[in-house]
Amino acid sequence: MPKGIQTISPIDNKVIVERDFANSKAIETTLTQAQAAQNNWQAMSLTDRKAICTKAVDAFVAKREDIAREICLQMGRPIRFAAGEVGGLEERARTMIKLADQGLAAVRLPEKEGFDRWIQREPLGVVFVIAPWNYPYLTAINAIMPAILAGNTVVLKHSAQTPLCAERLFEAFQAGGLPDGVFQFLHLSHADTERIIKDSRVNYIAFTGSVPGGAMVEKAAAGRFIGCGLELGGKDPAYIREDADIAQAVDTAMDGAFFNSGQSCCGIERIYVHEKVYDAFLAGAIEWVNGLKLGRSDEPETTMGPVVRASAAEFIREQIKEAIDQGAVPHIDVKKFPADKPGTAYLAPQILTNVDHTMRVMTEESFGPVVGIQKVSSDEEAIQLMNDSEFGLTACIFTTDYTRGVELGQQVQTGTFFINRCDYLDPELAWTGIKNSGHGCTLSALGYESLTRPKSFHIKTI
Repeated sequence: MPKGIQTISPIDNKVIVERDFANSKAIETTLTQAQAAQNNWQAMSLTDRKAICTKAVDAFVAKREDIAREICLQMGRPIRFAAGEVGGLEERARTMIKLADQGLAAVRLPEKEGFDRWIQREPLGVVFVIAPWNYPYLTAINAIMPAILAGNTVVLKHSAQTPLCAERLFEAFQAGGLPDGVFQFLHLSHADTERIIKDSRVNYIAFTGSVPGGAMVEKAAAGRFIGCGLELGGKDPAYIREDADIAQAVDTAMDGAFFNSGQSCCGIERIYVHEKVYDAFLAGAIEWVNGLKLGRSDEPETTMGPVVRASAAEFIREQIKEAIDQGAVPHIDVKKFPADKPGTAYLAPQILTNVDHTMRVMTEESFGPVVGIQKVSSDEEAIQLMNDSEFGLTACIFTTDYTRGVELGQQVQTGTFFINRCDYLDPELAWTGIKNSGHGCTLSALGYESLTRPKSFHIKTI
């Protein structure tokens, strides 16, 4: 069993971070401190909690360049895009600060003679956040910021691929003046992660990751009667209607499929195009993808970096090869992307047509730079195919008929529905999924509900 973390950069396969796993004493101390700090933190006014969190965001943003460089090195996002994650965290964090009064407001009931009645929201206690590597700050802050604002304390376990992200968040909260014990992090083995989930001092689990990972969390927490927020996988669809603005649809859908090398839970992984605009859309998509530059993430001209590790690239290559063997047609010549090398994390983007739902590439999460494009003849066929999935995180339709688009959106089985955009998270809207994309809700004013419990006050006046 490994004794710690060894983070290997997908850029050059070099070790860039090494950390020991937390030992039993460190875990015990962390949980004890989190539990001890929670009452005093809850007792602090929301105004004061918001002020501290605002200062923490300011401190984080001040280190934008260093943080962007570390994201690039740890998980391979091109340096030209890496700073965008800092901006994204700032937007989400400041939005949740703004929405805290609304999300945590007491519900005052209509007057009833002889009684005073209200429902208030109280923190759960200790929240254990398990965060992934693909959007290492955005996914983490979704749970961390509202949990802390609500009066909980937080223990963060970040991915072994992005351990520096936990450390930078801790530094930011310390700089903001957060009291000791309110936010802590641990570098953990899988076994110790499960043990913490089972620990009676932990009152809520916020997990972002794979479907098997979510099943592990639910199994470990079984019988404890605590909440688990699970954001899991996706196989998000797009539908290009015959009335769509094709140029806008190509640019938006292709960016949604290939940004971050396709490593996004809500990235576009399958596209259905009406037969009347199929040829035009496909031609535009091929041209768009051929304009990408695959290369080292730390080179400014790179627009698509490696996937997170060589094994992930091999999985995607196998999915593509299997689809081609089943009759799919590839449209991107990998020779135009000389950085593509089997055995490495560098993988050329690919568009496949003549695909259907008997192929894994159209049903199984790829989490990489490949998208299948399938021709359809009607809205009804498109909706049936969009819903033919074990996942339901986001879905989008490209159309200029917004009334019809919304009607179709009501039929799509998804947590978030877009028209003419995709692969985006608005922090004022609830972020949630259905089916194997998980359950629970983060962000928006509703995001405070799962991180608090309702407490009713029923006062009889005499």
